Amino acid sequence: MDKIIIEDLNLFYSEVQALKNINIKIKDNEVTSFIGPSGCGKSTLLRCLNRMNDLIPECKITGNVLIEDKDIYSNTNVCALRKKVGMVFQKPNPFPLSIYDNVAYGARVNGIKKKSLLDDIVEESLKRAAIWDELSTRLKKNALSLSGGQQQRLCIARAMAVNPQILLMDEPTSALDPISTAKIEELILELKKKYCIVIVTHNMQQALRISDKTAFFLLGEIIEEGSTDAIFSRPQNKKTEDYITGRFG
Repeated sequence: MDKIIIEDLNLFYSEVQALKNINIKIKDNEVTSFIGPSGCGKSTLLRCLNRMNDLIPECKITGNVLIEDKDIYSNTNVCALRKKVGMVFQKPNPFPLSIYDNVAYGARVNGIKKKSLLDDIVEESLKRAAIWDELSTRLKKNALSLSGGQQQRLCIARAMAVNPQILLMDEPTSALDPISTAKIEELILELKKKYCIVIVTHNMQQALRISDKTAFFLLGEIIEEGSTDAIFSRPQNKKTEDYITGRFG
């Protein structure tokens, strides 16, 4: 099932066009990777999916972004949208609060006050993020005391605590060591059973390891998209082939 449908999307920062005629369908329960050199529009498109570009002055968007067949740029409650579409950033960004309060934050904002309910949400979210066993006895500790890899999994738990349907990940392992990266990748493969996941990555091997579908971006356009296996083993476009073989980028 197509969870996200993007049709004829163009994005301008004032007079500069950053995205050009983007068309792509993204399925539920799959990992879709956006790859391409820096500045080619990957993260810009990712931020379109929860309307984070709304925060940028002089940003103009044309075209359609449909989530479950509803255009998110037409009569949409942005707060409700961001509850449905969670975001994990390049650098872990836990709040300077306890581990417990980080995960419970979204539930509290959405009106849940009962402690037993919050306890369940925190435990379930940390279990989904595969970090409950490491943190269950440390919930009152400040989240900033955790390692980088633990902080990133905590941020994933925080995103999941409000029951999103889609998880956006903007280079979630680029600041992490190989062991932490492997744990996040294992987690992503487990999470796709429940979520639609879209990830921006510069790591070709990571895209190959974890994604079902890959889209290659260049200068604001999607040059080629399809199954990850086909993109990496049988690219149809010479530019795609040049990028994944390391001739540029």
